[in-house]
Amino acid sequence: MAGITEIDIIILSCAQSTSSKIITENCIDSLIISENPRNIKFNIVVLESNKELSPFEYSGTTTVYPDGDFGYNKFLNIGIEQTFSKYVCLCHNDLIFHPFWATEILEAFRQCADLSSASPICPLHHPRLGFQLYKGIYTGYRSNYEMAGWCIFAKRDIFRIMGKLDENYKFWCVDNDYAHMLSALRLRHALVSASIVDHLQNCIADQDSGTDQEKLTANEFFYFDKKWNYRTNGNVWKELI
Repeated sequence: MAGITEIDIIILSCAQSTSSKIITENCIDSLIISENPRNIKFNIVVLESNKELSPFEYSGTTTVYPDGDFGYNKFLNIGIEQTFSKYVCLCHNDLIFHPFWATEILEAFRQCADLSSASPICPLHHPRLGFQLYKGIYTGYRSNYEMAGWCIFAKRDIFRIMGKLDENYKFWCVDNDYAHMLSALRLRHALVSASIVDHLQNCIADQDSGTDQEKLTANEFFYFDKKWNYRTNGNVWKELI
């Protein structure tokens, strides 16, 4: 690969405990060593929800403590707006990056000029769904299948087309909404089976609990249904299965 390719990495974190802070640190450490810095430069921005940590900065990153309450897409939009590279990757904090994961996605973009968005494969999750490692790319928009919402690697140009991420979603349905938007705009997404990232599923920590969380979940699924149902002839829920 000629020259250095810059990739903006946006990580959402909520280090409410020592263990959750370590999860974020392990994620960052694995990311930094995953690629040759002579080929790829990661510009890492961590959106940290636990304001009590401020002014702490995760090593090798710009750490931001956004004002106001947590909102998944709200925080991602802050990260997107503060970065400028051609490629942007939206990440949970509970990831372990394998060597050359980003190189493989860039290669998929090179080989498939119409590919606008991609997710890496998780060896802990995807094989159970029938996906095999190192078997090319799997095109599609299904949440937790081709669309691995915990790590979405996109060409920045798509946000000029689709606009900001919908901040009505505080936590739930964000990947479903993103997938529907890509599909509606005919922007191709794929799971890249040679790009490997472990998803440990200890993500971000609970932002809400108990009754509040149940209410938030119901409201966001209702909003998603209202937004997309009329565009999919009443079949919007099939894509959530």
